[in-house]
Amino acid sequence: MSRYHLIQMLDRYLALYPDEQAMVDQIVELVENHADCFERTCRPGHITGAAWVVSSDRQRVALVHHRKLGRWLQPGGHADGDDDVAMVAWREATEELGLTHISIVETGGTLVPLDVDVHDIPARYDAAGNVVDDAHQHYDIRYLFVAHDQTLTVSHESHAVEWFDAPGVRALTDEPSVLRLLDKTARWLA
Repeated sequence: MSRYHLIQMLDRYLALYPDEQAMVDQIVELVENHADCFERTCRPGHITGAAWVVSSDRQRVALVHHRKLGRWLQPGGHADGDDDVAMVAWREATEELGLTHISIVETGGTLVPLDVDVHDIPARYDAAGNVVDDAHQHYDIRYLFVAHDQTLTVSHESHAVEWFDAPGVRALTDEPSVLRLLDKTARWLA
């Protein structure tokens, strides 16, 4: 994939979700104006990939309790120069969940994200108060995956990983983007 291919994928996404024009426009603007958009050093932010992983029986989703942010979220992370954002999402899901057999879900025989989101990442400081990472934005491209194995393993990036059914996710978080992912996958969940 390249910046051009990502923009094409976002066009296909927009055809499915026309009410998300403003969010897609933000991402396209970053991609068009920053050749380094796949690098974590890009500012005002950078492209990240995330995975919404549904169990093989379509009854549950896997979430991680993020170590740095202290919240239950879908696995995801930095592209670090990799312009194949779907592969970034796959890599992050396998690393953060410990799953070895997951497959991406296509829409109509083509690769389209399940969701996109632009969100703020707060600055991080070391014990002495020095900035470790400045505040910036993640331009998150999120894909739907199905897990073919069910045993989760906690990585160094998380406090915990667990499977949750839809009511469990709603009881766990009020994070709008997580609930939006849940709503978009309602047909996959019982």
